[in-house]
Amino acid sequence: MKPTATAAALTAVFLLTAAAPIDAPVWAAGPTRTAVFAGGCFWSIEYAMEKQPGVLKAVSGYAGGDRPNPTYRSHQGHLEAVEVAYDPQKTSYARLVHAFFRNIDPTDAGGQICDRGHSYTTAIFVTTEAERQAAVAAKAEVERVLGKPVATRILRGSPFWPAEAYHQDFARKNPAQYERYRKGCGRDRALKAVWGAAYRS
Repeated sequence: MKPTATAAALTAVFLLTAAAPIDAPVWAAGPTRTAVFAGGCFWSIEYAMEKQPGVLKAVSGYAGGDRPNPTYRSHQGHLEAVEVAYDPQKTSYARLVHAFFRNIDPTDAGGQICDRGHSYTTAIFVTTEAERQAAVAAKAEVERVLGKPVATRILRGSPFWPAEAYHQDFARKNPAQYERYRKGCGRDRALKAVWGAAYRS
């Protein structure tokens, strides 16, 4: 398994400029940009983010760890994550961060809903200073709205490794199985308890 093209480019940049400041350009300029979020089960975050205006595609995968070629059975150190490709003419990074937060329980430091452990913890991977500032501002706003500390980490971008093919578009390809998982996990009930009317499944 290989990291995405953007992730491969990012790896090269990191190797060449390990001490580069966070505002050093990483993603190539172009009509499509990417954002990486870890929000527990990647099926659910992929499903939620693909519904956002301006999003072109969401890919389930792994990020944040040191080991290359992670798999579902062996991704120690990595988080389940989703790489979101979006059109910056139709949405913004800040709007995607806003949507991401409202599809997770950002106060949960041990995982998400029924999925527990490090790989299910939440994070926003940033690659520029502008992204970092947007993530920090959104996190502060969430803490203000919820009145609780936010456990979601803001991490420097790292290579994103796509998950196995059977994980991609899982909710769309396997609607009955995904719905059983979602209901069994209690995802909607838990997120409504956190966000109230601001949560949209």
